[in-house]
Order: sequence, then structure tokens, then C-alpha cells
Amino acid sequence: MMILTDLTIAEARNLLIAGDISSVELTEAHIRAMEATSSLNLFITETCEQALSKAEKSDTQRLSGNQGKLEGIPIAVKDLFCTHGVLASAASKMLTGYTPCYESTVTKHLWNAGAVMLGKTNMDEFAMGSSNETSYYGPVTNPWQRVNEPTVKLVPGGSSGGSAAAVAARAVMGALGTDTGGSIRQPASFCGVVGIKPTYGRCSRWGMIAFASSLDQAGPLTRTVRDSAIMLGEMAGYDAKDSTSVNIEVPDYEAALKKNVKGVRVGVPQEYFLEGMPKEIQCIWDKGITWFKEAGAEVKDVSLPHTKYALPTYYIVAPAEASSNLARYDGVRYGLRIEGKDLQEMYENTRAEGFGREVRRRIMIGTYVLSAGYYDAYYLKAQKVRTKIADDFRNSWKSVDLLLTPTAPSAAFVQGEKINDPIAMYLNDIFTVPASMAGLPAISVPVGLSSEGLPLGLQLIAKPFDEELLFRGAGLLELAANFKEKPKLAA
Repeated sequence: MMILTDLTIAEARNLLIAGDISSVELTEAHIRAMEATSSLNLFITETCEQALSKAEKSDTQRLSGNQGKLEGIPIAVKDLFCTHGVLASAASKMLTGYTPCYESTVTKHLWNAGAVMLGKTNMDEFAMGSSNETSYYGPVTNPWQRVNEPTVKLVPGGSSGGSAAAVAARAVMGALGTDTGGSIRQPASFCGVVGIKPTYGRCSRWGMIAFASSLDQAGPLTRTVRDSAIMLGEMAGYDAKDSTSVNIEVPDYEAALKKNVKGVRVGVPQEYFLEGMPKEIQCIWDKGITWFKEAGAEVKDVSLPHTKYALPTYYIVAPAEASSNLARYDGVRYGLRIEGKDLQEMYENTRAEGFGREVRRRIMIGTYVLSAGYYDAYYLKAQKVRTKIADDFRNSWKSVDLLLTPTAPSAAFVQGEKINDPIAMYLNDIFTVPASMAGLPAISVPVGLSSEGLPLGLQLIAKPFDEELLFRGAGLLELAANFKEKPKLAA
């Protein structure tokens, strides 16, 4: 018997075109899956009635022979995107009741392709976090469990933890996420799904609630590499409303998967070997190197000497931009408003009540590094180091085409384990931040399980706008790893 929620997007697409299933059947099956996994706290807002209405229209559209590439496919959207008439909270009390009267460019592309939105997924507040524990709406639970501790609740990673967990739990077929320093790739690794951060400028940021504007980028989370290729192909493209959007052609990413990696030069950056790194992380990395060699790729060591500065530099640049972006939330124009005896006190009351602890921490760091007397010492110096980090990657492309690294330094950890230790939490992004600082495309692919039965991922990094090669490399990892495991708490 066919289980509709186990289908990939590509499989469902073929069955829909053949008339073997309908969009309504597919959507109803995923609504039941959402109900079955409600204890995981995956969604902030569910839009089931709208989804069923859209599914009916998709079925009619298909009969007319005029259908989009995602026609009738149920997906979820991270609650960081503005969606017309549907709450956009960024998982913050600050945006209580904020319902946009417009649609983000990326979600508009997806709806034009026929996708059906089942809801807005939970996330870290304003995308600030690596565990999905800073949400005003409560933490998301990873559908994966430790083999020997099945009652212990694990984090799904962050900040797109709700999106990654919803895909892994079979509540949706794919989900939209955002990546600033690893917020798609790290949760993808923790939840055993595929997650890609495209090149900065490949997808429009218009209508995406800003965290750090020079780093934020939209991307899909899916269960297969092909599904990510399908979704990204519909999301990407130039947008005149975003000044950082790049006007270049979007290739056929799905077609790129037909090509192999023979002759591709794969670099292994030596600075990513960390002292004390778990052996099982080293083991999957070694396997990835072997798989590329067996497929005819040329594997060689490379050096990225400024890698060690990437994480501290990121935690100067990103909070600085966040402190500026979040200044707009003052109780006057958006969401929450807490009255005071005068305007100044109203500002203070609103921001103190509206922002959570982690957001307040990053605003204070950002304000400090931008303040008079410290701007040159911290922010300006960080931007210079950022250029050095990008130069390292530019130099590496002279000798290699892809870079292979682990995605995260560990498997998913226990809820509450690191929430009071910001440094330990920030270290989760140590492998993902460098590519973000350089604006490069990078993808995480699940390749195995830890000794505790939890998924582990490998990351590939490519040259700017070479997502085609990124998908080819990811396709090789997926084929070689043959990762088919399903979490115990999936629907």
C-alpha cells in the first residue's frame, strides 16, 4: 500500500501528472500527518483550510493541462517570510498579530509554481539560534530519538528547525528555510534531510524579515537532493525589488543531476580538522572522500588559513546588522505595543517585553560594536577579516571545484543542554559560517547515523552561482550513502 506522506516531491509530481493521485488526497494525508506530529510543535500557524482550497484548484488546473512544476505539492514556510493574510511572527512576541498585506517574492514564486502551503513553521526568534529553543512559541522537538534514551527530547537545530523537523517527520514534502550562518544546513544535518543555502543574491530577500542583511538567504529543505533542485529552481531568480538580487540565468538544476562527478576536483580544507572532533564525524568525512575518489573525482588537500577567524567575525558582523535591522520594532509600526508615561518609556517597555533573551543579547553586542570609539576596533576590523576569508575561498577555486567538510561538529543534542552557554551554542555553526561569510552556495546531505542512532551530514561548498555542480556532488553523496532511515516520531 502506498503511503502518500513517504513520497518525495519528484515521485508525487509523477503520480499527480499520471492521474494516480490528486492534490486533495495528498494534502489531506499531510494534514493528518501534521495532527499526528503535533506534539513536536512544528508549526506556529497552520493553514489547512487554505491548503485544501488551493489543492482543489490545483487538481482543476492540472486537468486543463496548464500546471506548474510544484502543482499540488504540500509544503511549509518558515515563519520569517511575509505571506499575504497569514501571520508572520518571526517566532517573536514582538510581532504578535502582524499579518502582512503583501507576499514575499520567494513564496510568490512557489505559489505561482502551484505549491500548496500547509502552514508557517516554528523557528528561533528572528532566526537567532542554533537549537530552535529561543522561539516565543516554545521549542521544536526533533523527530529523531537516541537509541538508548528514547524519552529524551532532542533539538532539531536552528534557526530553520521547524522546517527541517517538519520535512523529516513527513508532515510536509518540502519546506522553505533561511540561512544566515548555517540555519538551513545545521538543522538539515540534525534532522537527516537535505538543505541548501544558495549563493547570496540567487534568491530574493524581499519580504523576508531581516536578521543580518549581508548574510540572509532563502533556501529549501527536502528529503532528497532532486527535490531540493526542483524547489530551488522555482524559488530563484532576479528581483528588481531586492538591490542585492543578481540578474543571471537560473539553470535547470534537476537536469544537472544527470551528470556525474568524474574529473571534478574536490578539496578537503585542512583547517576544518578540529582537535577533539568526534571520531564518528571524522569517519563520515573519510567516507565522503572515498566516495568521491571511487566516482572518479580528484581529491586533494587545500588550505583556508583564515577559517579560525570566521566564527568570531560572524558574531560581530551579524549582531551589528541585527541591531540596526531590529531598531524598527519600537511599538509604533509593527505588532506589540506596551504603553508608558511618555514615548521613550513606551519604546523601552515594548522592546523589553517584545524581544527574548537571545535577541536582546545580540542587539546589545551589535550596538556595542557599532558605537563610537569601538566601530574601528571591532566592526571595521571584522569586515576586513571577512574579506580575507572570502579571499581564501577565491584562492582555493584555482585548484579545486568543490569543498567537502562535515556540516556540524556533532549530532543533535538534548533540549536545554546548551541554552545557557552561548559560546557552546555558537560553536554549532563552526563549519557552516565560513561559506556564509563569503556568500557561497553550500549544501548538507545526510550520509549516516551516529552511535546514538542520530543523523549526520556532510557539507559541500561551491563557487558563486555554481549550484549545478553543488547538486551533482550532493547527488553522488546521496547515492553512495543510500540514507533511507526514518525517525521514530515521524507520522
